[in-house]
Amino acid sequence: MHAFGAEFAVPPGYLNTPSIGVPSAAVADAVAEVVEKWRRGETRPNDFDAIVDRSRAGFARLAGVPADRVTIGASASQLVGNVAAGLADGARVLVAEGDFTSVTFPFAAHADRGVTVTEVPPERLADRVEGHDLVAVSLVQSIDGSVADLTGLRAAAEASGAAVLLDVTQAAGWLPLETAWADWVLAAGYKWLLSPRGAAWMAVHPRAHGRTRPAAANWFAGGDDRWNSIYGLPLRLAGDARGFDLSPVWLAHVGAAVALDYLGSLDLAEVRAHNVGLAKALLGALGLPARDSAIVSLAADPARMAAAGVVSGVRDGRVRVGFHLYNTADDVERVLSAFE
Repeated sequence: MHAFGAEFAVPPGYLNTPSIGVPSAAVADAVAEVVEKWRRGETRPNDFDAIVDRSRAGFARLAGVPADRVTIGASASQLVGNVAAGLADGARVLVAEGDFTSVTFPFAAHADRGVTVTEVPPERLADRVEGHDLVAVSLVQSIDGSVADLTGLRAAAEASGAAVLLDVTQAAGWLPLETAWADWVLAAGYKWLLSPRGAAWMAVHPRAHGRTRPAAANWFAGGDDRWNSIYGLPLRLAGDARGFDLSPVWLAHVGAAVALDYLGSLDLAEVRAHNVGLAKALLGALGLPARDSAIVSLAADPARMAAAGVVSGVRDGRVRVGFHLYNTADDVERVLSAFE
């Protein structure tokens, strides 16, 4: 199918983007081409440096920050781990109750240093910031698609001096981001960013640089001359956010570079309107309150959904569907048919 200027082979009824996005033909072709070169022994390690730089710049555009603020990794939890490792002993962290564990576990793992992690209902997050050193939350909740109140959170954090970490994995790619004010903004690429699994990024605000620790310091995080300085001490890392880089998963960044270039060329306000419009159409037809999210959580029978040709996820005992730019009104009808 042709959607938003790209070709997709996504099957009808595919509504599982919150679990794994479907690449465009251009993304899949780019990865396949490099796999063939790899098969023939035609790839060289430093061939991928420019590709990683391209994916880094692509995420920077979506996040609204300069590329030198962006570090790369393979998963969200790895990147959050750099923030957790930089916390002072006894730090107090506030999180949303029921948030994805890649946001919360990296902090909870530092309990031996006196780091405490407090859960509150997502809608109470802004009210409870006072007395905490850091607030970590998903902009869009994986479990049900609820969207955080960033206006309230930002005001509360600035008033109390708390740092803010935002995981935009379930938002980047369909929701225009206005998050450059946050201390850390991160995303994994294999969902709404339509990239292979193994590429993730985090924007590090200059004020947060000294509070971020290179927990897995490695050769790739070296300076501009990394290929000539990969042996021996002393420690020498890039002075900007690249100093927190993890060694890249090359094939993942090949696809991500193409995917992020594509998404960066779109008007994400239009993508949001398309996705949220389909979600609201579904909720309206079911007599449920409208929400401004591309993700919908339903009390439904997963077996009936599958029988109706709907590919969905199940979270917290409920069917979870997500509408992205390659979905249509026909997908809404498929979901509705499972309720007949």
